[in-house]
Amino acid sequence: MAAKPGVIPLRPLGVGEILDGAVSTMRAHWRTVLGVSLTVAVIAQIAIILIQRHLLPDPVSVDPNAVGAEALRQAADSVQSTLLSSAPATLISMIATLITTAVLTVVISRSVLGRGATLSDAWNEARPRLPQLVGLTLLLSLMSVGIMAVGLLPAILVGSTAGVLLAVFGFAAALVVVLWLMVRFTLAAPALMLERQSILVSMRRSAKLVRGAWWRTFGILALTYLLVVIVALVIGVPFAIIAMTVDSGGVGDLMSGDTSAFGWPFLLVSGIGEVIVSTLTYPFTAGVMALLYIDQRIRREALDLDLARAANVPGYETPRS
Repeated sequence: MAAKPGVIPLRPLGVGEILDGAVSTMRAHWRTVLGVSLTVAVIAQIAIILIQRHLLPDPVSVDPNAVGAEALRQAADSVQSTLLSSAPATLISMIATLITTAVLTVVISRSVLGRGATLSDAWNEARPRLPQLVGLTLLLSLMSVGIMAVGLLPAILVGSTAGVLLAVFGFAAALVVVLWLMVRFTLAAPALMLERQSILVSMRRSAKLVRGAWWRTFGILALTYLLVVIVALVIGVPFAIIAMTVDSGGVGDLMSGDTSAFGWPFLLVSGIGEVIVSTLTYPFTAGVMALLYIDQRIRREALDLDLARAANVPGYETPRS
């Protein structure tokens, strides 16, 4: 029987134990966990609402009768407009995720040992690593954008109908490469936070830990994000329906894609739903990432022995020389 001083048993973990460990951390340290995620989610959602209300440009109009090169140009303009419109919200969400991941990784690492962490303690420990975590995220994001750009470049240069086919194949190929790399480096953030490594060393650590376990890692991440999507739909859809009900223009604006014309009732009600979703999913995702990292180190490096000694588990004392 493996020792269990905290939220997980100190042995290689099954998928269910990783997911359960993330939820157990949220329950055991709910004041710290929900305090962090709720505060960050509220601030982030207020910023997103203000941007949606006041700064987003009108959507690009598309002629449904356009064909050939004109249709391709309009599609490209529409995609560009959508990306530009979503960029501020994406950036804000990325910053929110960075902060919660940094703080909650500290909380989770202590919960594995059966120790608690106050909000101030977790923040003080995580804060010095935030610049490196931002750098890691930017590097991975730029890497993804660069690969996608290379995949779409032939289509942009060719244009016409052939360009559409090249765009489809180029996008698919680039997406596969990006997916492979993101899974390969998915443990870089926990390594950076818990081992206090540099950005490049953390990426190499992640690649080493994931090597030989790519499909398992991918499966756990896919299941995690599927659960996050389900939670988002279960909570978000009712709030969206209520928002469209209280805002008479919400339905028309939603169908036309003109989010800049949404009224305050729609934005506020749907924003409350987003805050609830983020408050629950931020710590769950961060927990899975941290526990997946710990699990891989247990499997590869017998980290369970070091954790048991750190938790003062009887029978695991450091032998005297």
